[in-house]
Amino acid sequence: MTTRIHQAILLILAGTGAIVGVWATGWPKGFYDAFPGFGRHWVSMDGPYNEHLVRDVGAAYLALTVLAFYALRKALPELVRAAGAAWLVFGVLHLAYHVGHLGMCGTTDKILNVVALGGSVVLAAALLVRACD
Repeated sequence: MTTRIHQAILLILAGTGAIVGVWATGWPKGFYDAFPGFGRHWVSMDGPYNEHLVRDVGAAYLALTVLAFYALRKALPELVRAAGAAWLVFGVLHLAYHVGHLGMCGTTDKILNVVALGGSVVLAAALLVRACD
């Protein structure tokens, strides 16, 4: 059985993955132009539009979302750890890229990027710690 904290983390990761995944796969040009929303433009500042790349990123998020929901439903410690490991690999590599390219961002976007992406890394790592009662 997973803890309530692990359940909450899986829901957060799955929820954010679903939002990003559906947006990027369903409306790739809108995602490119407007992600993360609220007047910010983190994807379009990084190069020309590539529908294939945006849809593939969305598909990766949706795959991670499915894994997180499945781990939440089954509540098996080894499945929770597997979901955590998958999100951690993706999250660390994603964060590393963005940290290496913060120069194109203003101060607020630098902070928001690191907090958002770093937060997902911390959450994923937490799924690897005591994934059972």
